Amino acid sequence: MKRPRYTGKNYKKALNIEDLERIAKRRLPNFVFEYVYGGSDDEHTLRHNRSVFDQYLFEPKTMTNVGPRKLDTPLFGRTHPMPLAIGPTGFNGMLTRDGDLKLARAARDAGIPFVLSSVSTTRLEEIAAVEGLTAWMQIYFYRDREFVKSMIRRCADAGFDAIVVTTDSAIYGNREWDVRNFRQPMKPTLANLLHLLTKPGWMSDVLWPDGLPTFKNLDDLLPPDKRNAQGASQIIGPQLDPTLNWDDIAWLRELWPGKLMLKGILSPNEAEMAVDHGVDGIVLSNHGGRQLNHSLSPMDTLAEVKARVGERCQLFVDSGFRRGTDIIKARALGADAVWLGRATLYGLAAGGQPGVAHALSLLKKEMESTLGLLGHTHLDALDATCLRQRRF
Repeated sequence: MKRPRYTGKNYKKALNIEDLERIAKRRLPNFVFEYVYGGSDDEHTLRHNRSVFDQYLFEPKTMTNVGPRKLDTPLFGRTHPMPLAIGPTGFNGMLTRDGDLKLARAARDAGIPFVLSSVSTTRLEEIAAVEGLTAWMQIYFYRDREFVKSMIRRCADAGFDAIVVTTDSAIYGNREWDVRNFRQPMKPTLANLLHLLTKPGWMSDVLWPDGLPTFKNLDDLLPPDKRNAQGASQIIGPQLDPTLNWDDIAWLRELWPGKLMLKGILSPNEAEMAVDHGVDGIVLSNHGGRQLNHSLSPMDTLAEVKARVGERCQLFVDSGFRRGTDIIKARALGADAVWLGRATLYGLAAGGQPGVAHALSLLKKEMESTLGLLGHTHLDALDATCLRQRRF
């Protein structure tokens, strides 16, 4: 029997991330929601990112003292109140005005890091200026290396703590739903335009008075006549450099004195190579199912990567996390923290900055209760003995 879920629009009544997803879908135009939700090709990786958690079952301990539970997590010498970061996602101004700033401020208030995407709709200097924020910056390697160098200089001048290089997007993924929803780049089909007319709240928030937001950190990369959303969408993909390799990481390591992370690695061998190249952190990721179809999930290789790199770097994971139980499973397998993408974007779309805060609060409560039900009071007590792997 299929039981009814929450069908309203009040983000405060959402009991989980899935509720926020449904609220976001009702608020957003179809082409915007599909941009956030969709994966590559037939979306096998997208589905696997959720089903992989079913492979791990908890083995709880009872008759233990599980009074106050603590989720505090040290990352790069700072202690954060829970093992989370808001990961880099692009074009957030299409969900709500100043979407990047709202995410950053929610992260600041929750005491967790925020990672700004280089294809954000807010200038990196504005994010770095958010008082009290642990700010990290994600970059792509573009063909124009002088532009990459200029981004590094801007990050240093602005005071970012870390740079994150995305490694799995040197070739742009085949996102068919994004193509289907537009007759030309950033020009929705007639059906999508008609659906857009049913979203006056979104239009007044996002489109008025200047139209779709632009990519504020890419002006020096784009020709002046291509700096609008439509022009940039045609330029950015071809600018990604498919020759990205370890020599580029060594070059960047020489340029950047702060913490350096690589995002997009899944191979244990590559994880070891990253550490050997002086990388401070690794984010196991399949780009949320938006790049290679039929890809492994980070959860498939997390334990082996941890065994290879040990404590030589910080180890993060993303892709598919929707529940506190998911996060606890990742911690038990060796992750230091989880980076959130769609989970906090659904909160942003459903309720702006308070919606993001609500999403983080839901996950925190789920983590606390799961930790206690496992018989522990602190994350450090978790290891692989908490889990049994199902054999299908």
